[in-house]
Amino acid sequence: MADRTAEHRTFCRVCEPACGLVARVEDGELTALRPDREHPVSKGFACHKGIAALDIHRDPDRLDHPLRRKPGGGFERISWDDAIGEIAERLGALRDAHGSEAISAYVGNPTAFNTFAGPAIGSFFGQLGLRRSFGSGTQDCSNKFAGSEAVFGTSTLHPVPDMDHTDHLLLIGENPRVSHMSFLSIPDPVAVLKQLVKRGAVVRHLNPRRIEAPESGTGEVVWIRPDTDVYLLAAMLQTIFSEGLADDDALRDHGRGVAELRAFVDAYPAGRAAAITGIPADRIRQLAREFASAPSAAVHMSTGANMGRQGTLAYWLVQMLSFVTGNLDRRGGNLYSLGFYAATRSGRTEPERHFFDGRHGRMRRIRGTLPGNLMADEIMSGEPPIRGLFVVAGNPVLSVGGESEMRKALEGLDLLVCLDLYRNATGELADYLLPCADGFERADVNITGLGLQLRPYVQWADAVVEPRGERRPEWWILARLEQALGLKSVLDAGPEPDLTGRLAHMMGSRGIDFDTLRDTPGGIVLDPLTPGRFYDDWIQTEDSRVDCFPKLFVDEGAIERCHHIAAELESEPEGALKLISLRTPDMHNSWYHNVERLKRPGRLANPLHVSPEDAREAGLADGDRVRCKSAAGAVECEIRTDETLMPGVVAMTHGWGNAASEGMRVAKRHPGVNANQLLPSGPGSYEPLSNQAFMTGIPVSIERI
Repeated sequence: MADRTAEHRTFCRVCEPACGLVARVEDGELTALRPDREHPVSKGFACHKGIAALDIHRDPDRLDHPLRRKPGGGFERISWDDAIGEIAERLGALRDAHGSEAISAYVGNPTAFNTFAGPAIGSFFGQLGLRRSFGSGTQDCSNKFAGSEAVFGTSTLHPVPDMDHTDHLLLIGENPRVSHMSFLSIPDPVAVLKQLVKRGAVVRHLNPRRIEAPESGTGEVVWIRPDTDVYLLAAMLQTIFSEGLADDDALRDHGRGVAELRAFVDAYPAGRAAAITGIPADRIRQLAREFASAPSAAVHMSTGANMGRQGTLAYWLVQMLSFVTGNLDRRGGNLYSLGFYAATRSGRTEPERHFFDGRHGRMRRIRGTLPGNLMADEIMSGEPPIRGLFVVAGNPVLSVGGESEMRKALEGLDLLVCLDLYRNATGELADYLLPCADGFERADVNITGLGLQLRPYVQWADAVVEPRGERRPEWWILARLEQALGLKSVLDAGPEPDLTGRLAHMMGSRGIDFDTLRDTPGGIVLDPLTPGRFYDDWIQTEDSRVDCFPKLFVDEGAIERCHHIAAELESEPEGALKLISLRTPDMHNSWYHNVERLKRPGRLANPLHVSPEDAREAGLADGDRVRCKSAAGAVECEIRTDETLMPGVVAMTHGWGNAASEGMRVAKRHPGVNANQLLPSGPGSYEPLSNQAFMTGIPVSIERI
C-alpha cells in the first residue's frame, strides 16, 4: 500500500515572527505540527501557541458550513449559494433604502496574518463605498502608524533595534517571553536577549510589572506607573539636552523642530517626572546618561505603552530618544528592516489630510479606520445610523471597551454578517456566519513582518490540506459577494484566479524571483539590517528630515492635553489603583479560548492580579472575591496576589467573558470575566491623534464581595 503520509514545511500565522513549522499530513488530514529545525531564521523554535493551532484546525466547534439565524433563535445550516444570495439581496436592499453610509465593517487582527484577505477586503468594501470602517488596530497599535506619519512622513517606517550589535537596549511596555514582541519580529526574543546580556550589553525593561525574573539573564526591570511613559521619555530627553549629551551633528544634518522639542521637554525635568512615573529622579537621569553615553543604544516600545492615553506622543519620543542621541540609522541603534519590499513610500501621507470635523468634534481616519470605541455609538446614533455590519475575523463584543453597549448595538442591526473560524461572542448575534479557512488550508506569505524583522526573510507556504467541510478563504467569500452584487470580482476571470501578481511585483522590485521563492520551502534569507540609507531612501518627509516637533501635535491639541494629563497625574490621591492588561501564555485571541489543552489548573479563569502590598492594605487574600469598579463598569472576580506587580497596579487578562458563547463549548465552560467592561468607550475614550483606545492605566477600585 502506498504511503499516504507526508510532511510539509509551512509557518505559523499566530503572531508576527511567523516561525517555521512542519505539518504532518496523513490521508489528507493534518495530524501533527512541530517546529521546523531547518528553518533559516526560527531554527527549530516555535511556541506552544503555534503548535496549538493544530487544536484550532481540528476543533469540532469550528464553523464548517454557512449558518443562518432562525426566526425563533439558534442557527441552521444553509448552502453557500443561499448564503451569498440572501446576504447580497439584504445588503442591496439596505443600500437602496439608506445608502452605502448605512453599511460598515469591523476587521480583526488575524487578517494581518492573511496575505490575500487584505486586498479582498479593500476591494469589497471599497466598491460598496463604505465611509465608516473600524478595526482592531485602534485597540493595539494605531498610535504607531500615527506617530510614524508625523515624524517620518509615512505610516510604514518603524526602525527596529539592531539587537545583534547594540550595547544598550531599552524596552518599554514589552512582554517578550509571552507576546514575542510587536512591531519587532523575532522568533525567540528571550534567547536573543540572553545572548545580548551574555556578551555584556545592558538591557532594561520599563514596565509596571516585573515581566522578567532577575535571574533570567534577560535584563533588569524598572517599575514605572502605567500611562506615564511620555513623561519618563521627556525627562530623559531633557537630561540629555541639558547635560550636552545630544548628537549635535545628527540634529543639525537631519532634524527640524529641535528647538521646539527642547522647549517641550524642558517642562518635564527628572524631578517632576519622578512624581508622575514613580521612578526616582536620580534613576531617571541615570537611565538617560547611560543610553546617551553607550557606544550604541536602541529603544523599542510595545502595546503596554501603545494603549495609554498618549500612545502617539510616547512613540514620537521613542523616536526622538534614538534620533537625538545619534542612534537612528547607526549600527547597534535603530535601523529600517528592508525585507522583501521597500514599503515606506507606499505608506507616505500628510497626516493632517485625514482629520475632519465630525459630530464628536475633531476626528480622523487612521489607515482608513475610525475609532473602534465609537462603533457602538455609530450603530445606534450615527448620522445616519449603521444598519448593516460585516465582521471579518474579529470579536468586538469582547475586544472593544463597553461590552453591554456593543451587544445592544449589534442586536439592533438590520444585518450582521460574520466571517470567522468560530461562532464567537460576536457571532452569536449574527444573522449569517460564514466559515473561513485557517492558515493550513490556504497559501500565504509571511507578510506581517515586512519592515519589522530583526533578520529579514521571506517564505511562501502552500496550503497543507484542503479546507475541511465547506470552509473557504476570505478572498473567495468576498469575491462571491461581489459577483452577487454585480461588482467587479477576481472570480470573473475563472474559479481559480491567480492572486499572486501583486506579490510577484513587490518581490521583483527587490530582485526576488517569485517562482524561485515558491520552490524554496524554507524561505529565502534577505539582506541583514544595514545602516546608511535612512535619510536618503527611507524617510518620506518633504525635506527628508526628521520632524522633531510635528505641528500637527499642537494644532490638534495633543501638546496641551499632555500638559493637562501631567497635572492630573500629579494631583492623584495616594493609594489610587490603575488597571493594566495581563498577557499570559495561555491566551492570544478569541480562538485560543476554545483550546482544551490550554485550560490547565490555575488557568481556568482570569483573576484580578493584585500586589501583595495592595492586598494587605485592602485586607484581601488569594481567592477572595471582589468587585472591581471603574468609571465605565464593574466586574466580579477572584483576586490573586502577584509580587511581580508594582504597588498601585492591578492586572487582568483581556478577551475572557464567554458565558454566552454557545458556539465555543470549552470557552463557555471556563468563561471568566470580560476585563474590557472596565474600559471606557464612546466619545473621549481614545487618543484623538491615532484613534487608539484607552486600555491601560485605567483608574479602578476594589472591594470585597
